[in-house]
Amino acid sequence: MLIPMMLFYGYAPTLNTLWLMPLLFLTFVTAFGMGLWFSALNVQFRDVKHAVPFLVQIWFFATPIVYSAADRITDPKWMAIYSLNPMVGVAEGFRWALLGLDTKPGPMILMSALVSATIFVGGLFYFRRMEKTFADVV
Repeated sequence: MLIPMMLFYGYAPTLNTLWLMPLLFLTFVTAFGMGLWFSALNVQFRDVKHAVPFLVQIWFFATPIVYSAADRITDPKWMAIYSLNPMVGVAEGFRWALLGLDTKPGPMILMSALVSATIFVGGLFYFRRMEKTFADVV
């Protein structure tokens, strides 16, 4: 849908749009890692399925989707802490790649990649460890 809209409005893609695939991959890794964590937790604790929608909604509002992270947080000390949200770098990266903003979100994307990889690897190990007890619990 994005490509036809870009053609319709006469927006020519730049070299920054090549970053869309790595950003999509980073989004996938984060979502898959969180899915591994929540699915393994849901087998052990049945109430997790009721908490997930609330956690996703809180995560949505903590991610700069409708607003820019640079507009909300100006102190670099707080920006480093805010960048621990793995979707901050992804959202700012999409904004930079598609809208052609001047500031490249390099450190935020690096922090997002590190946190996403940690979530994914931790979720993978936790899922594999808990997988042995799934049949006993279910």
